[in-house]
Amino acid sequence: MTDHEVGVLAIGAGPANLALAAAIEESGSPELAGETLLLEQSPDIKWQRNLLMPWARSQVSFLKDLVTLRNPQSRFSFLNFLHESGRLNEFVNLGTFNPFRWEISDYLQWVAKSLERVNIRYGARAASIEPAHGADGLLTGWTVTLTDGDTIRCRDLVVGGGRDPHVPAVFADLPADRVIHSAQYRTRIAQTDRDEPLRAVVVGGAQSAAEMFMALHENLPSSEITLVVRSVGPQNYQTSKFVNELFFPSFVDRFYDSPPEIREELLSEMRLTNYGGMAPPFLDELYLMLYRQKMLGPERSRVRAMTEVVAAREEDGAVVLDLRDRTSGKVEPLVCDLVLLGTGYDPRMPALVRDLTAKAGRPEITVSRCYRVDLGDAAWGAVYLQGVNEETHGIADSLISVLAHRSQDIVDDLLSRRGVAPVRSA
Repeated sequence: MTDHEVGVLAIGAGPANLALAAAIEESGSPELAGETLLLEQSPDIKWQRNLLMPWARSQVSFLKDLVTLRNPQSRFSFLNFLHESGRLNEFVNLGTFNPFRWEISDYLQWVAKSLERVNIRYGARAASIEPAHGADGLLTGWTVTLTDGDTIRCRDLVVGGGRDPHVPAVFADLPADRVIHSAQYRTRIAQTDRDEPLRAVVVGGAQSAAEMFMALHENLPSSEITLVVRSVGPQNYQTSKFVNELFFPSFVDRFYDSPPEIREELLSEMRLTNYGGMAPPFLDELYLMLYRQKMLGPERSRVRAMTEVVAAREEDGAVVLDLRDRTSGKVEPLVCDLVLLGTGYDPRMPALVRDLTAKAGRPEITVSRCYRVDLGDAAWGAVYLQGVNEETHGIADSLISVLAHRSQDIVDDLLSRRGVAPVRSA
């Protein structure tokens, strides 16, 4: 076992913490960069690893990469990645702002390899995190124990691992080998016999559900596939340019300064800008696939709209889902072999964050404008949260759109707490 000490420890090496790492390297403080470590549980970096289908596209402009909106001259930009990778001309020739998801994934790995001072430790998973206190009882930092037994002590902790997958209670009693959440899709589907004629049911009306529904036609080519959607039908994201201003970094200030009841109303109105919908081009592609099946055959797929799952059980070696038609109220069984959940993520703060704040003696989780959890004015150590602050910072908080500016906000706070004046990029 080895004991390490760093100034800043970031859990997860996804887009949020990689954007922070790039901002720290460009902060003008080599000391801060040299004392920063990212932990990544996987052996490499992949964006949305389990939904990394070769045809899947990013829904966000490449200009909203990890750095450009903060520093257009940054060497960590997506355009510089394309240039250094010899891909720039081909990408420009596509005439799109929306790269394939695997291109964003390649970009993230390139950024990780391009870091000069900030370190990343791969294959490192935190088993436990405990607060550390000084002789006066004040919180001075955190002690993180890894699954391999190593410990890392830090002053400041940044949690950037995202929310916990949401598995609705109706599916809780199904055997684990019968249920695949979208967060597990590619890993789990690779363990399934592709030639077996299964009956697969996908539940959900958002992009992740639709992508699994589409991918199953290739991954399980002998199977019958049903998409169950509670709403009137699969719907487009709201993509008007007016609505998209909600994803401007400047909107974060306006949202954060609003009363809690107004924030709640706005989040409800914003839902279809990111949740419960699909990208319009992809929705068209999905409809055309079903149209071709209906006209040319074989018709092995169907969408059941205005339908909800009210019960689920294993029976006679199969899974039985009780489906209720919302228009008639009629309930009928659907027998299947595999249930795939595009049901999103738990809206609560991640269990890790709830556990941390409870251990620090805080009954509630309150996050400042600079993404720091309120641990009391006298606390020396800190916790910053990335990607889970929609209630206070707006619906864009879980998206790439605000990564660059959010990283600057956190870096400014880190430097301020160390008595160092922040250096803004030109």
